[in-house]
Amino acid sequence: MKVVLQELTKTFPAGGRGVEAVTAVNNFNIEFPDGTLVGLLGPSGCGKSTALNLISGLLAPTSGKIFFGDEDVTALPPEKRGVGLVFQSYALYPHLTARQNIAFPLENLRGKDRLSKADIEKRVAEAAKLVQIENVLDRKPKEMSGGQQQRVAIARALVKLPKVLLLDEPLSNLDARLRLQTREELRRIQQETGITTVFVTHDQEEAMSISDSIVVMNAGVIQQHGRPQSVYDDPCNLFVAKFLGNPAINIFDGEVKNEKLFIAGEAVLDVKGAPEGKVTVGIRPEGFVISENGAMSAEFRQLEVMGRDVSVVFESSAAQGRSRAIVDASSASVSGTRICFELKREKVHLFSPETGERICFNG
Repeated sequence: MKVVLQELTKTFPAGGRGVEAVTAVNNFNIEFPDGTLVGLLGPSGCGKSTALNLISGLLAPTSGKIFFGDEDVTALPPEKRGVGLVFQSYALYPHLTARQNIAFPLENLRGKDRLSKADIEKRVAEAAKLVQIENVLDRKPKEMSGGQQQRVAIARALVKLPKVLLLDEPLSNLDARLRLQTREELRRIQQETGITTVFVTHDQEEAMSISDSIVVMNAGVIQQHGRPQSVYDDPCNLFVAKFLGNPAINIFDGEVKNEKLFIAGEAVLDVKGAPEGKVTVGIRPEGFVISENGAMSAEFRQLEVMGRDVSVVFESSAAQGRSRAIVDASSASVSGTRICFELKREKVHLFSPETGERICFNG
């Protein structure tokens, strides 16, 4: 089911004691294609959960429209939209078994939608098999691990055969190893079902690893929308560049003169077509190559062994804090207190110091 948001806005009114009105979602115009998994990504307070609640019908928009396919669902209540919801808190009934929790939404159907007991049992079994929890169906939540509880919550959302699946920080309560395993399972389930899925998270690695496309948000505004690798490689502004990537992008004060980029007084890269003047320079950690005669030099601080790779920590007078270069362990040979780098052109981004917007240049 295709999901389309047209000029969607949600403003929470001012409250007492000086609480100002807040626009949590501001003029969203976006389409989520049928059968895709889309990650809504951004820092806490950026409006991503509000956007999800607008799609689900739990919140009513201040203005704008929401379409599922060609149907305008803006005024429909949640139970009429055909959505499945999974929250950060699993919200399982503690006195019910996994089987009973999954069946609960079906048992409350009325009228023409009412199912027979046999049909309910069949749907529960199918959902349990999909999320691979057939062996815990007779356990209550307290008898299950966090990962199993999460799968029960997902099965309960899927058992209704929703048109759209909405996931709000579904992995936040899991430990690191289980999060990795469960996000892979989420991707498998989404691909097997073909259900259009919107996945809210603040974890950029999580979103990039399983999403067909990501929407980066800040202060209620869409900053950039596209395929994860494309957004990472070609950020439209400094916010997106800084938000995506772990370790984070390195930021330097720079200047363009005669189509050359200068950092700390050194001409480090040809930037044909870039306008003259001060720039903010972003260099991805993997954009450095250690070279004895490299154009960019810095004060070497330490090596951090990461196994296959090594993190080279260094300082520059033009840098905003300490910087890191990620290099292959076999090439991480450093002697003395100075280190020199060549830069990979495709990993260097220029931004306006005033607006943060991307400045393009030719190779």
